[in-house]
Amino acid sequence: MKIGIARNWWILAGRGLLAIALGLYLVLLPGMALATMILAFGIAVLVAGILGIIAAMRVHDQHERSFALAVEGVICLLFGLLALLRPDATAFVWLFLISGFAVVSGILHMAAAIQLRRQIEGEWVLILNGALTTLLGVLMLLLPWAGLLSLAWLIGIYSLCFGVLLVALAIRLRGRLAAGRLAAHAH
Repeated sequence: MKIGIARNWWILAGRGLLAIALGLYLVLLPGMALATMILAFGIAVLVAGILGIIAAMRVHDQHERSFALAVEGVICLLFGLLALLRPDATAFVWLFLISGFAVVSGILHMAAAIQLRRQIEGEWVLILNGALTTLLGVLMLLLPWAGLLSLAWLIGIYSLCFGVLLVALAIRLRGRLAAGRLAAHAH
């Protein structure tokens, strides 16, 4: 088994914990101002983008496919910067930007999962993450006037699910890496 992605389990765990923190923030404080929500989103996505780019570089160093990780990292980085530099954009514009981001990110997660299916079992977690992300984007596009409170809850609940699934995958990868190291030492 190629272990380049397994070595980066901590990056997936970090992204998962960041998503959980954002989800809790949005679910517990749904009445916050749009600018605050966009700022929190911007910070979370910017850090996720940086971590995604680092993971792609590390996977690439192991001569494994890293294109989907790199593209997602760059997209996250750009959306994070945009959110931090223009938090005063209208709610409607941000709704569609976040929706588009969710659809593209979900598709990229599913593409990454398809690439990983030969390397690890449990790629269904990334496929599920991708499907949930894409569904979130589509729902936000179909229900643009649902209101800020609903949007905060929807993104918060999604972020919690996404984070928990990433942490679960990270734990699984860490276990596989440890098992691989034990098997290598036994020989």
